[in-house]
Amino acid sequence: MCGRYASSRRPEDLVEEFDIADVRIPEPLAADYNVAPTKEVYAVVERPPSRESEEPPERQLRVVTWGLVPSWAKDPSIGNRMINARMETVAEKPAYKRAFAKRRCLLPADGYFEWYPTQELTVKGKPRKQPFFIRPRDHGILAMAGLYEIWRDPTKADDDPDRFRWTCTVITTDAEDAVGHIHDRMPLMVERDRWASWLDPRQPPDHLLELLVPAAPGTLEAYPVSTLVSNVRNNGPELLEPLPLADVPEGVTP
Repeated sequence: MCGRYASSRRPEDLVEEFDIADVRIPEPLAADYNVAPTKEVYAVVERPPSRESEEPPERQLRVVTWGLVPSWAKDPSIGNRMINARMETVAEKPAYKRAFAKRRCLLPADGYFEWYPTQELTVKGKPRKQPFFIRPRDHGILAMAGLYEIWRDPTKADDDPDRFRWTCTVITTDAEDAVGHIHDRMPLMVERDRWASWLDPRQPPDHLLELLVPAAPGTLEAYPVSTLVSNVRNNGPELLEPLPLADVPEGVTP
């Protein structure tokens, strides 16, 4: 599962990194070191320049809400439960099948958080969970595989600019060994040389899953961070700082 991540890159950084042709964001998002479901995030997509255009799709930077709302949904609150799509079933499940075929995206991240159950117990007798931050070892950008949807709000007028809601989900897979001891699932990464094929809506879906691979062993690093990240109201670069050794719970390897 991927339930929190960090995204601090500026739009101009993403434009250069992903070779964006068209920036379609109303205003830049603030750096977010504690991205949680229902928040707005950046997404890289490929779409025709306009709805009527027959020109090839262009690479765009968009702002979407994390939590996918299928186009056929009657209630947008369904998005609260659809923050992740499992790679094993993403091409078949009704909620994701249409988006997988035509509306794929990249979700830029600095890294993501997972919680590891320690040997310590809470007052309720449950294992105390230690958050870890997992990021590329070279501190580069993490291009997470995602899907997006465009939901038409039936309560809004045809000329209302907010009548369409753009939402997304993160595709996950089994975690590779280096981070699998923390959590058994992880977001899927898309390698740079596969970005174009993954984003192109004209690509036949038959071989799309072949473009998705878990991070290669050794490309990610994980380290314990402050439990402050467990509260979504906390948000700042200090959330990504390694936890001092003296504060690391017993049995947790930094």
